[in-house]
Amino acid sequence: MRPEHDGVTRVLYRLVNYLNNNDIRHVFFSPIVPSSEYGTQFHRVPSVTFPLYKDYRFALPGTRHFEQELQAFRPDILHINSPCSLGYAAVKFAEQHNIPVVATYHTHFASYAKYYNIAALEGLSWAYIRRLYNRCQRVFVPSQPILDELHTHGLRTLEFLPHGVDAETFNPKQKDTAWKQTIGAEGKRVLLFAGRLVWEKDLKTLAEAYRILTAKRNDAVFVLAGDGPVREELKQLMPEAIFLGHQSKQDLAVAYASSDLFVFPSTTETFGNVTLEAMASGLPPICAREGGAFGIIRDGSTGLLAKPRCPTDFVRNIELLLDDGRLRESVSKQAFAFAQQQQWEHIFNRMFASYQNVLHEFSQFQERKGRRGHGASVYYRPSFGSAH
Repeated sequence: MRPEHDGVTRVLYRLVNYLNNNDIRHVFFSPIVPSSEYGTQFHRVPSVTFPLYKDYRFALPGTRHFEQELQAFRPDILHINSPCSLGYAAVKFAEQHNIPVVATYHTHFASYAKYYNIAALEGLSWAYIRRLYNRCQRVFVPSQPILDELHTHGLRTLEFLPHGVDAETFNPKQKDTAWKQTIGAEGKRVLLFAGRLVWEKDLKTLAEAYRILTAKRNDAVFVLAGDGPVREELKQLMPEAIFLGHQSKQDLAVAYASSDLFVFPSTTETFGNVTLEAMASGLPPICAREGGAFGIIRDGSTGLLAKPRCPTDFVRNIELLLDDGRLRESVSKQAFAFAQQQQWEHIFNRMFASYQNVLHEFSQFQERKGRRGHGASVYYRPSFGSAH
């Protein structure tokens, strides 16, 4: 589990740093663990490979794979970061042992159904999500549009908590004037996409925008930073595009700061970490008016918003920024200014204040149960457990 593996993993490593810096006892359980300890207890649970994307693994169901270690640790609170089998087992464990549990809604699985032509999957996904997350005392949702959507689908214990950005790594100072020549884009305007290469990122919209734009002009080149199972198919659809493959955190920072526009058509993000990283790098973003990235962009100010799944509108917005240098500079400055306000320290402070509220509410609930003869209240110590 590399820190740069994906957006969710980068968020979790920022949390690890916060926990270590604030001397908060914690333990993580995951199907994939890092090679070094990072000053943190990581426990690997048995898992199987996800068939559609072999970089991901699903934990085997049940609590027996982590129960002994977690009982010995005696956490005050559990925090799940995935609704898959490990998260479900963590909720079951929390209920059995009278421990409050919270979750972060990182991945919008229900929205993936339409990309794999399984119509029944969407309804089943929403039913599962409701059943799981409504058993949590709090569900942190990083963008307001996604929170509103979850509310309409019957989720109850929602709290808005955005993600932050590592502004020390992602900033305009990372610009490398030789980068375009290095990747074979010298003399071109670079339209950068960053993320996993999977269809649920609306990459067919990107490919069609590529076809339309390259038929009209030859001063711009599409560059894709990231890897995934549809890479070879995308190469067929975007033959003149540049595919950088997986990028380290530092390489990605240079790519953001050295490109001209960020083009991100995904409608399935819960937040869109890459969009905020681009903004912190001073790179003007063009995103879909749907999903998590929509929630962090003010249209015409910190970025431009295009109609979801509409390649022609993406092309219109791309050309608007390519041809209007003054607007492009204005968006760049305002995007950068917005990103500077999104500091991880402040966001994690908010999250731990919410933990305290959850602990207080849960303690009161347990006391009321005890007075009714259904059990005793829980004794809390400053510790933290996480399932991912």
